[in-house]
Amino acid sequence: MQTQNVTLSIPKSILLKAKRLALERGTSLSGLLTQTLQEIVESEDAYERARTRHGAILDHPVKLGTEGKATWTREELHER
Repeated sequence: MQTQNVTLSIPKSILLKAKRLALERGTSLSGLLTQTLQEIVESEDAYERARTRHGAILDHPVKLGTEGKATWTREELHER
């Protein structure tokens, strides 16, 4: 995988906590940021795939054989 250096401006208090967290996880700050960004990107990609898939389902609804008309009454549905 090709990498590229970037410059970030991060509040010092967050940077110190992130360095400590990376150390606890046995990785570098760069590794921690890469992993976190990867999770965000994968989550967004999965959401977009699901949105596209569900949009296609809505564009081609399942035919239930009712031709869009209810063949029952409210009272029939709520009989006790």
